[in-house]
Amino acid sequence: MRKGFDGLAVLVQHNLKQSPHSGALFAFRGRRGDLIKLLWYDGQGMCLFSKRMDRGRFVWPVTTTEAVHLTPAPLSMQLKGIDWRCPERTSSIGRGQPSLFG
Repeated sequence: MRKGFDGLAVLVQHNLKQSPHSGALFAFRGRRGDLIKLLWYDGQGMCLFSKRMDRGRFVWPVTTTEAVHLTPAPLSMQLKGIDWRCPERTSSIGRGQPSLFG
């Protein structure tokens, strides 16, 4: 995905029929699935976050439209590389393991 601020803002305007200055967060996934970009307006200017996975791919919702509404939880899982469709705890805090809460 080669698009930056301006290219993604144009996609938001033309394809999604929304204003990139609305305050909404817009997520874009690259064709191979290993790159995700987030575009949003913070009240002072446009912000762009980009993450490329070393291994694996971002799981993207299947849709017939160009837009998908994600709540903060699945988006957070996406950014951590967790398959939000079937999240799984990978480890639990047990005896002898350090804990933030004592």
